[in-house]
Amino acid sequence: MRKGLLFLAAVLAAPVAGPAQADVLLIDAIAEAPANAPGALPRPTRGMTMNKVRAEFGEPTKANPWVGDPPITRWDYPKYSVFFEHQYVLDTVIHRAP
Repeated sequence: MRKGLLFLAAVLAAPVAGPAQADVLLIDAIAEAPANAPGALPRPTRGMTMNKVRAEFGEPTKANPWVGDPPITRWDYPKYSVFFEHQYVLDTVIHRAP
């Protein structure tokens, strides 16, 4: 019983903390769309065919030969690379700025 009272007295005597506070850091660049955000740069989307990519975005600056099984092909454009599985776009990756 005595230990319980000592614990209760210690809890009641502890300083009362106010509401938690934190510094807020705002960075202007976060407010802008990241390079790989959907609206940042028009580029091929998943599921497009090679023919549709050529028709909408032109010929790639470099068409790398396919590798692996299933075959994965990469087409390089000035600002991004397009990855295909067979003839369908898997993903488009924007090149980093130097």
